[in-house]
Amino acid sequence: MRAAPLAVTALAAALLLTACGGGDDSDDKATASPKGGSACAVGPVDLEVGPANVAPAAGDTGNIPVTLTNQSAPCTLEGFPAVGLKGSGSTISLAKDTAAQPQKLTLAKGDTATFTITYVRGKAGAADSLDARTLDITLPGEGTPHSYKWSYGPVQGKGGKADALNASVSAFGQAGD
Repeated sequence: MRAAPLAVTALAAALLLTACGGGDDSDDKATASPKGGSACAVGPVDLEVGPANVAPAAGDTGNIPVTLTNQSAPCTLEGFPAVGLKGSGSTISLAKDTAAQPQKLTLAKGDTATFTITYVRGKAGAADSLDARTLDITLPGEGTPHSYKWSYGPVQGKGGKADALNASVSAFGQAGD
């Protein structure tokens, strides 16, 4: 009675081992991540700002994730996006998060990446806060910023001034699986 189940198990194991070592790596090539690609650009890449973890009151910290989804041919992202906040006619660039480790990412069609904007909320109308109205994002390799509405309140300046903001931007990171 036990001979039949053992024979079936041995046959199944032999077939499984045979399937693993065929020497043809064509399946591996089909599932390998894409190589190369030009720099990612808004248009072929969709940008979604938020939903945010908004800072509710002055002195609180908020985080705004930005998700990029490639809708076209493979493209690459490397380093940090250029991010600025605009209010009262001036644009102030955000600092790069010093703890972030930049990496080079290649996005195939449908792949996503993210970065996060972290800020400290300021007091509306205060001399040491920027009443931001617009968020400008420029991807590496692009020259023109893409503007989005800033609806997260004023941003606290550093050192009692609003010409350097208490805000930063992280490096690009792979999203999803």
